[in-house]
Amino acid sequence: MNNSEGLVNVSGKQIYYKKVNPHFAAREKPVLVFLHEGLGCTDQWRDFPDALSKSLNYPAVTYDRVRYGKSDASDKPFDNNYLLDEAFEYLPVILKKLNITEKIILVGHSDGGTIALLFASKFPDRVLAIISEADHVISEDITRQGIENVVKEYEKGPLKKRLQKYHKEKTDSLVYGWSGFLLSEEGKRWSIVEHLKDIEAPVLAIQGRNDKFGSEKQLILKLQHIRSNVSIVFLDDCGHIPHFEKEKQVLHKMKCFIEGL
Repeated sequence: MNNSEGLVNVSGKQIYYKKVNPHFAAREKPVLVFLHEGLGCTDQWRDFPDALSKSLNYPAVTYDRVRYGKSDASDKPFDNNYLLDEAFEYLPVILKKLNITEKIILVGHSDGGTIALLFASKFPDRVLAIISEADHVISEDITRQGIENVVKEYEKGPLKKRLQKYHKEKTDSLVYGWSGFLLSEEGKRWSIVEHLKDIEAPVLAIQGRNDKFGSEKQLILKLQHIRSNVSIVFLDDCGHIPHFEKEKQVLHKMKCFIEGL
């Protein structure tokens, strides 16, 4: 793969990034920006960004948020604004540091999908389209139950070992900080619905019917509150990671959506 990687400094923190197929870059050609899930990172996308990039001949970039993967740790606690901070403060600076001035197509999974929606609501002139996959716009009972199960699995050992492969010494603080907020009273009231009305770009929203972290209400709220065009893909026999569980189907849906812009 013709990729490049490195670190950029954002608010005193080193943020790891990877440029995927940068040779596809050209004037007026958009850039795919991949945003990982709540316990994810660049490496956990595996080859999916490369596959979508090559299917479109568009350059792509993915990065590890602060606390995650190869980026720096942070003492700042997870709170009601943790995704707002990523969308409104970190992502704009990262794009600037990487000299990405073209229109972007945001491809976000879970927390990354939520960040994509938030960024698009704040910076509509930057965004050509949004693909949100298994994202959340409110906290539900099923969300909290899913997170409680993650913590239980983490404490059994194998999941902890898998996550430590990516997050190293940051893993415990990441898992307990992230889950601790989302399971708190404040986390139960968490919502970004008020921001959805400000989204102007078209949205492709993908979710598995068997997602153990969110119900179809996540899709319904987007249809009700986003004023731009929202296309829904609700996948049978699919859980929380559609781009792996239904990879060929999801890749095709994303490609067709982007080509139809």
